[in-house]
Amino acid sequence: MLRRINISAVLIVFVCFFLPWEQVSCGGARDTLDGLDLARHDHPSLWLIPLMMLAVLVVGLIRRQRENTRLFSIVSSVSGGVAAYLMNQERLRVQNESGIISAQLTGWFWLAFLSSLAMIVTALAMLLKRQRAP
Repeated sequence: MLRRINISAVLIVFVCFFLPWEQVSCGGARDTLDGLDLARHDHPSLWLIPLMMLAVLVVGLIRRQRENTRLFSIVSSVSGGVAAYLMNQERLRVQNESGIISAQLTGWFWLAFLSSLAMIVTALAMLLKRQRAP
């Protein structure tokens, strides 16, 4: 059950990376920026988010459910931590910028951020869960 929740959270973070994260408005004009735009232009470290989510998906799909999930848990918790850290840095940057141009975070950003936190929690729960005897 925890594994399914974790994989779902990984997919949500991956998909939300390509959806609008910021809404920028100046006067009457509005524009949105997604994670891909931010990674291409201003913040190349954001490329780690989709790459690490793909790594978690590959490790999660290669490992069978009955096998030891320790590697999957470690990769998932590290990837979720890196994604949450990078997204929090982006949140702080958006909130610190003030002036004529107004930038706001969208719901897709918050969904991805909360999903990355869910990845960490479920990965740690899987890591700490006792292995049942077959």
